[in-house]
Amino acid sequence: MTEALVFLAAAVVCVPIAARLGLGSVLGYLIAGAAIGPWGLRLVAEVEATQNLAELGVVLMLFVIGLELDPRRLATMRRNVFVGGGIQLGLCGTVLGAALLLLHLPWQAALVGGLALALSSTAIAVQAMNERNELQTPTGQSTFGVLLFQDIAAIPIIALVPFVGHMDTSSGQPMWMRLAIAVGAVAGVIVIGRYLTRPVMRLIAQTNLRELFTGFALLLVIGIAELMSLAGLSMGLGAFLAGVLLAGSEYRHALESDIEPFKGLLLGLFFISVGMSIDFGLLGSQPGRVVVLLVAFLLLKIVSLWAVARSLDMCRQAWLFAFLLSQGGEFAFVVFGTARQASVFSRDTEALMTIVVALSMATTPLLLVFHDRFIARNAKQERDPDRPEPVGPVIIAGFGRFGQIVGRLLLASGVRAVVLDHDADQVESLRKFGYKVFYGDATRLDLLHTAGAANARLLVNAIDNVEDSVKLVERVRANFPNLPIVSRARNVSHYYELRIRGVNVVERETFESALKAGRAALEALGEDRYRAKELADAFRRHNIASVDATLAFYQDEGRRMNAAKQGREELERQFARDRERFEREHGGGGNAGTGWK
Repeated sequence: MTEALVFLAAAVVCVPIAARLGLGSVLGYLIAGAAIGPWGLRLVAEVEATQNLAELGVVLMLFVIGLELDPRRLATMRRNVFVGGGIQLGLCGTVLGAALLLLHLPWQAALVGGLALALSSTAIAVQAMNERNELQTPTGQSTFGVLLFQDIAAIPIIALVPFVGHMDTSSGQPMWMRLAIAVGAVAGVIVIGRYLTRPVMRLIAQTNLRELFTGFALLLVIGIAELMSLAGLSMGLGAFLAGVLLAGSEYRHALESDIEPFKGLLLGLFFISVGMSIDFGLLGSQPGRVVVLLVAFLLLKIVSLWAVARSLDMCRQAWLFAFLLSQGGEFAFVVFGTARQASVFSRDTEALMTIVVALSMATTPLLLVFHDRFIARNAKQERDPDRPEPVGPVIIAGFGRFGQIVGRLLLASGVRAVVLDHDADQVESLRKFGYKVFYGDATRLDLLHTAGAANARLLVNAIDNVEDSVKLVERVRANFPNLPIVSRARNVSHYYELRIRGVNVVERETFESALKAGRAALEALGEDRYRAKELADAFRRHNIASVDATLAFYQDEGRRMNAAKQGREELERQFARDRERFEREHGGGGNAGTGWK
């Protein structure tokens, strides 16, 4: 508990200061880690144990990213992933490996070191893009595609180290067996994600216990990550694959909103652990050497990344792409440790390269500040087409008998909609008919954020439960005051509750259908069709006016009942006057023989 208190206090103090100075949250976490680590106040000594726990933050982050990429969209990214990622790794690895050769390292160390340094930090790059709202832009998609390829390539790079070093591999498993285990693990993730997860989540959703759903979400992600780890693969890659398989699920938004708080905390812990791992003793004993190596590494990698972006026309913002990927990655630490065990790196080489990678992570927020202040300002016209589009122009909350009619009309008219409903059986049934419906309680603020309420043009409140409907309006008005609302009202009381909360467009769900039934009853009793329509229209106008007139004293039941009684009497007198005028104009034959007068 003491260490948890230290971590939270350090983050609460350092991150807001860094954000206030425009340096971003990542640098704030790194500073917090350096302050409480072995080279700072020494409040936390077990850096390795912290890193093992913090790695779950990266795993959860990749799972959430996978939820946002359905397989069809991922297929459209194949050029960025395989072509862009392959060329980036090859070019950066070659340039950095050649530089290491010039430092008189053996070719084995230069090969492994060059490939390891070519990798970038998924956690830092994605966090920076999220803060800047860049992840859905062409630049963000190109960057993420390259990061995804790097995560895939990290596995063979780690496997390559023993073959170029002196580690004894005769006692280990043969390569064909390791590949078979890896393929089996990936196949297992696909089976779990595609065929087993959704039925289990549907059963859990039917219990209406949110904490149980959250627990299953964590169990799913951590279990798949552990499965991939046992197979010798990246835990993050397994989590990402599971997210992709669930991206088209109706539970996508609920999973994302439940995982988000844990992801944020653990990802912050990961950045703190990186700050704790920086060896300031080496920086103090060899400051010139460390600074020269850091600057040379950043320059070579940034120029190489810029060349890749320009040559492949991957994105309009080549410099932003280069700065986002300029740092060393988390997998570099793993590669360096494996290289040390295989005698590819000496202890001094490992320590030197580790601090260079750690410091490069700290420079990324500073490079992005430099980009925004000097490069982006001069390239504003180029940046405009690269902005993201809203998640969807309309959110429909509740997709029962009322919401379906509204949704079908909008969808048939080509209007994109994010549909939320908390009835698991209803969601499953509607998805069989091709509707894009997601499971989740629309009154939850985190789910509204995930569904894109901040960018939506309209919210259709079609929730059946009156209490939940009013709660949704209150939450939206408090957090998204500019979001227009069209709402359903079950009755007059519900209508009043919505109107006094600022909803101007409210439709009583049975009002129009009841009027139509009344018109049919008049016609069945012998009334002229045109006359029946006139009576119904007059009733509609009078009813709406009287209901709106009583809105001011809705909570005063006595005044409201008196007003309703007076309104009914006035309506009867108005209809009587209209009937007398109608009979004079038509010779008194308007209702002959009907018997209802």
